[in-house]
Amino acid sequence: MRQMRAAAVTWVAAAASLFASPASAQSDAPAAAEFGVGPWSEVVVSVTDLDASSAWLVEDGGWSVVSSGDIERAELEYWSLPRDVSGAFRKICAPQSDAGCIRFVRFDGAENQRPIRLAARPWDTGGIYSIMLRTNDALAMFDAAITRGWWAESQPYEFSFGGSDLVNVVIQGPHGVNYAMYQRKSPEFTGFPVGRLSQAFNTMRMVNDQPASLTWYRDRLGLGVLFDAPFTDPEARVNNFSVPANYATQLVRRAAVVQPILPGEDGRIELMQFEGFDGRDFSEFASPPNLGIISVRYPVKDYETYRAFIESEGVEIERSATGAVIPSLAGQSARTNLFAVRDPDGNLTEFYDAE
Repeated sequence: MRQMRAAAVTWVAAAASLFASPASAQSDAPAAAEFGVGPWSEVVVSVTDLDASSAWLVEDGGWSVVSSGDIERAELEYWSLPRDVSGAFRKICAPQSDAGCIRFVRFDGAENQRPIRLAARPWDTGGIYSIMLRTNDALAMFDAAITRGWWAESQPYEFSFGGSDLVNVVIQGPHGVNYAMYQRKSPEFTGFPVGRLSQAFNTMRMVNDQPASLTWYRDRLGLGVLFDAPFTDPEARVNNFSVPANYATQLVRRAAVVQPILPGEDGRIELMQFEGFDGRDFSEFASPPNLGIISVRYPVKDYETYRAFIESEGVEIERSATGAVIPSLAGQSARTNLFAVRDPDGNLTEFYDAE
């Protein structure tokens, strides 16, 4: 499959989040940073087969299993699952990294379980669209995924942006879980180790009203804004979001990236809106035990004060737990306190006590 030639393009909307300069970020430290909110440490992904969902990252991408076992009752209750539901988890991390990990969870005995973004298109909202990774060889990792029977939104794209030469592709694994891979051919990326597959550094959420969503993350959660810009293709061409080429010059794609620490290369959430494309809304399905990307988990040093801060900003705590046993989440201790909130598009974000 190496004979598949990468299509040449000059811009990809998602690239804006990768190459924003410090000048495009907020000048002041984000409020979240003042409470000790760090980059998210893991993505929670609900699956039916831990082996099938993790094999591409582990066997082809060089990630390692750092923890596995049964999901404790306290965490199942945190997710509001019935007592007859049990589960197992497998947490995997990229080499030389203990951040940007993925916690695959399997819920056994759950009824009416379905993919969150069943048969979704990129512009459909609700549910987290993708997990973003870097790679030193996008074509090889693309071929490995296709060989496993996974699929892709497009073939790999080569493009240039902000003085960098890159390759990007979005591949789709079991249950419609998307992984967006970015290879920077030049100049060399040095923010963290890359290898075959780096740690996860961003997750993309498709939203109904990008300015409103951005305001919520910035003002309610106190995250910093790394990048915020609308884009319309200057010429008709194919793209990695499957927008027909004849619409590419008309469609405005609004992309923004938020994160707790500026500047920084990880812990990001990307918000994107396809203006004028009225897609379906999958927000009602964006909860366990449904299948797909459930949430990202941010560590917080000043946990109680930060929680009080966001509640004072009008954020409703959807669920919380005290002393829950979640192995390998909060440093040496398996017990932690955590809570979850929903953004305007129904997506979950979690914060846990990392003191």
